[in-house]
Amino acid sequence: MKTIGRIAIVPAAVAVLALGFSSCGENKLQTGRRPAIQAAGGLVLLKLDLPEPQFKGTPKDIRADHFPPGGPKPDKSLHVPVGLKNLAKGKTITASDDDPIWGELEYITDGNKEAQDESFVEMGPGKQHVQIDLGGLCEVFAIVVWHDHRTPQVYRDVVVQVSNDEHFIEKKTIFNNDHDNSSGLGLGKNYEWIETYHGKIMPAGGVKGRYVRLYSNGCTARDENTYTEVEVYGRAATAGKSL
Repeated sequence: MKTIGRIAIVPAAVAVLALGFSSCGENKLQTGRRPAIQAAGGLVLLKLDLPEPQFKGTPKDIRADHFPPGGPKPDKSLHVPVGLKNLAKGKTITASDDDPIWGELEYITDGNKEAQDESFVEMGPGKQHVQIDLGGLCEVFAIVVWHDHRTPQVYRDVVVQVSNDEHFIEKKTIFNNDHDNSSGLGLGKNYEWIETYHGKIMPAGGVKGRYVRLYSNGCTARDENTYTEVEVYGRAATAGKSL
């Protein structure tokens, strides 16, 4: 096991833009404090409405197997097409553990990302997953997850997939940091990260599907699996093959 010790968590100052949307078919970009930054090729920088940070730069020993060279750093935003929205907001959630230890599955898509007791759900230990029904075929460009940013911790065997089939017979894996395939979902090449209020941004490249499934297998703090919020940025899909 590779150990990266004394990782300093130093959140950067972040300018926040709020992306507010309702149903899957709308293509109107609404911004918060200032206009979205226009990029080349009709793209904009995806800006997230971030929760309040809960820890500030205190060095902490974190044992992880698969950090990137130089140690983990909070994700920067990415360029996405104009007109995306959070498709997951208020959508139906199912999970491998339908009787959570704490909280309700609905918390995962209720828009509350703060590190509070009423904003997270905790499921049982071992490999677990949550699944979001987007309500129709959509093009997905980014998935953002906040597992538990109350304290610095690293989630294990995170695998995120998109499918047009609720049973995930056919699926597209957009993120996998299970570097030894211990969860049996394939060998992953993505890195582990330390939970912060920034969340984890996972580019999806416009993959078409209706369902999003996120796996985890405990974390460095506990064997249980916690989710605070998941956001899925995309738009209604045009006709064509889903995956």
